[in-house]
Amino acid sequence: MSGIAAYSTVHAAGVDNADSWQAIVAGRSGLKSNNLSWCDLPCWVGEVAGVDDSPLPLEWMAWDCRSQRLAWMALQRNQFRQAVAAAVARHGAQRIGVVLGSSTSGIRSTELAYSRRLHDGHWPDDFDYRRSHSLDAVCRFSAAVLGLQGPMVTIATACSSSAKVFMTAQRWIDCGLIDAAVVGGVDSLCLSTLYGFNSLQLLSGDKCRPFDAARGGISIGEAAGFVLLDKQPAAINLVGGGESSDAWHMSAPHPEGAGAQDAMRGALKTAQLAPADIGYVNAHGTATLANDRAEAAAMQAVFGDYAVPVSSTKGVTGHALGAAGITEAIVVIQALKLQTLPPSANLHELEPELAIDVITQPRSAALRYAMSNNFGFGGSNCSLIFGRAD
Repeated sequence: MSGIAAYSTVHAAGVDNADSWQAIVAGRSGLKSNNLSWCDLPCWVGEVAGVDDSPLPLEWMAWDCRSQRLAWMALQRNQFRQAVAAAVARHGAQRIGVVLGSSTSGIRSTELAYSRRLHDGHWPDDFDYRRSHSLDAVCRFSAAVLGLQGPMVTIATACSSSAKVFMTAQRWIDCGLIDAAVVGGVDSLCLSTLYGFNSLQLLSGDKCRPFDAARGGISIGEAAGFVLLDKQPAAINLVGGGESSDAWHMSAPHPEGAGAQDAMRGALKTAQLAPADIGYVNAHGTATLANDRAEAAAMQAVFGDYAVPVSSTKGVTGHALGAAGITEAIVVIQALKLQTLPPSANLHELEPELAIDVITQPRSAALRYAMSNNFGFGGSNCSLIFGRAD
């Protein structure tokens, strides 16, 4: 178990913790019809406001790219850097690890470089792959900004990337390698994911509607988020987690959610909890036909007759891919802190076959434990459980 010492989240519906929660709990979507100047797909996206107009400060300009700008936005807000500085004073910079998740890292910079190459006939001299597209770039950038010198790694397991960071950091703490860790994730909008999911026929022509009978696919978003985990317990703690790999299909979930079941059961086992102890599940809930059905089947198998309250907040934030895990873990942390269950936004009519209790309006709750689910392509699954100390 590790304590949640601080957190900071940035996504399409909010650029600090308070704004983010207000949008989440109101079901106020940050999704907008695509008007990106560099993408003409007819879809809805979750674009973070101000990214294009917010280059990094001069001292960090060598790292400048869309993903690092998102990371910078999150690192500067919610007193997060101050909390990390206090942890450095307690433990030392070498005793704080950095574990971040991403699926595309700074690939948007490479897309722009290729565009310039096609136009100019040569590769841009100012393109720096190592500080932008390289998967470890956001990890090294964040560690440098925070002044951390402990072990670091970037995890790329598609949509479970920044959920799995909690598990890796917890293992490092448990084995005595570190005393605290900055965990999180960053993913930015880019052509590769937008056109990639379009080729899979998974993009929705409207705001995504998780668990809705007429849902039509995902809305891609971008986000950055960070949590400071400390070996000392806090008011809210990471109390368990489960990981699995079902290897069912490259991009489709097992129809009964076999791997998802294993991840949830693993999380319950490590937390030493029964299904009925969980007061809320933030579902992966992507709004594709296959995912929502498989996840609902998995939850029915794990929770049985206990109708645990469930919602997906992707209708507010969009699917932030490699940053989805951290974005939704922070939602769960806020739900525990504020004792409120957030609704599943954009839901018009629940698919009748989904035998789960989907929240449609915010609910007050005496919430002690809550779960966050994230399931990646290829069956790379992760479930996390957070709990209040009281």
